[in-house]
Amino acid sequence: MDITLSQTFIAVDDHDQAIAFYRDALGFEVRNDVSFEGMRWVTVGSPSQPDVSIVLEPPLADPNASAADRETMAEVLAKGLLRGAIFATDDVDATFERIRATGAEVLQEPVDQPYGVRDCAFRDPAGNALRFNQPKR
Repeated sequence: MDITLSQTFIAVDDHDQAIAFYRDALGFEVRNDVSFEGMRWVTVGSPSQPDVSIVLEPPLADPNASAADRETMAEVLAKGLLRGAIFATDDVDATFERIRATGAEVLQEPVDQPYGVRDCAFRDPAGNALRFNQPKR
């Protein structure tokens, strides 16, 4: 039996801003853009990983959720408390410069970590923390 990752989800509050970030800053392709019951899901992914997709979804993608629950999730997202993702790159310093040049919020400049990677971190437009790392050379 072989189990692999197919899709993962990142909450966003503005899909158009998220598309601009993930497409233009990270170089991902937009694979799908779907609306349903007043909500929107946009699927993006790296051209080098066609079998792995990131779904940019509303903070609470449940049409039956209460208004209070939707508000709570929006507040949690706005505080930057939801998890983002960790991406691998073959050149963390070049990746950092590319993303920083787009005006993205820097959380951490590239640094060698004691656990064997060199990494940096940014926030996406919704406030999600995204890390980018490469094995130390």
